[in-house]
Amino acid sequence: MLIKIPNPNDPQPSEITCEALFARRREFLKLSAAAAVAAMIAAPREAPAAEEVPAPDFTDLKASPLSTGEAKTSFRDATHYNNFYEFGTDKSDPERNAQGLKTRPWAVAVEGEALRPKVFDVDDLLKLAPLEERIYRLRCVEAWSMVIPWVGLPLATLLKQVEPTGKAKYVEFTTLLDPEQMPGQRSAILDWPYVEGLRIDEAMHPLAILAVGLYGKVLPNQNGAPIRLVVPWKYGFKSIKSIVRIRLTDTMPVSSWMKAGPREYGFYANVNPEVDHPRWSQAKERRIGDFLKRPTLMFNGYADQVASLYAGMDLQKNF
Repeated sequence: MLIKIPNPNDPQPSEITCEALFARRREFLKLSAAAAVAAMIAAPREAPAAEEVPAPDFTDLKASPLSTGEAKTSFRDATHYNNFYEFGTDKSDPERNAQGLKTRPWAVAVEGEALRPKVFDVDDLLKLAPLEERIYRLRCVEAWSMVIPWVGLPLATLLKQVEPTGKAKYVEFTTLLDPEQMPGQRSAILDWPYVEGLRIDEAMHPLAILAVGLYGKVLPNQNGAPIRLVVPWKYGFKSIKSIVRIRLTDTMPVSSWMKAGPREYGFYANVNPEVDHPRWSQAKERRIGDFLKRPTLMFNGYADQVASLYAGMDLQKNF
């Protein structure tokens, strides 16, 4: 019988690129080669990345001091490589299948433990506060990441409008349920509609926003139009899209991924390189557009702002 002695130089299972990213590797190499050729034959340009972004829909956006200074992901990657299971499980499905979603009229009901519950027209929400551009990291549990300039307003601004009561300990979010418009909801991959939740102090944190756009453009359907949650220190599955209901409650919500895989997806979903997903390591990530991996940052690089929210908590247990 042959016994294979492991070679210490062999890659670890957690370092093996998944099939989807391997396929994209070829795309990245082709794009890199094309870019190199273009750079040799074209005149220098001051801001080449800006040319791929369509003209802005929003004007006079306030630049947020909370933004990261890192290089932004390309507009095309940010709008063509998406997780939005309501429109399919492949990263290219949402861009292909979401274009028929009707985003007007659109209402968001804010209810539950609130003194002044209200149903908001999404366009009225845009008037609650000056819209800001916030360049945030987005880290997905599959170990890929992006840097996206979101357009939005603080979630706290909306919640203050309804005056949460003292019983409001959590905030539950629900996505539109419409299998006719959202073909992915015709499958049983999740228990629809999609539900997410935050603790009230997380929801009121200045970093948590309701996004209505990106790159100065109105939010594309595949990115969660017309309104979605962005919580930059948490994994991307926490950023629920196409929101129709926000409910203040005294009970911890059971989110869709918690229900589907409680061992793999906890309520908190904080980016933590020290807590592995049961099927892969979270210690490294691959920035879309890059070839090499980089270390994952605690709380996705926002530890200085949010670590105090979890002081004294066991982050292995509360994952």
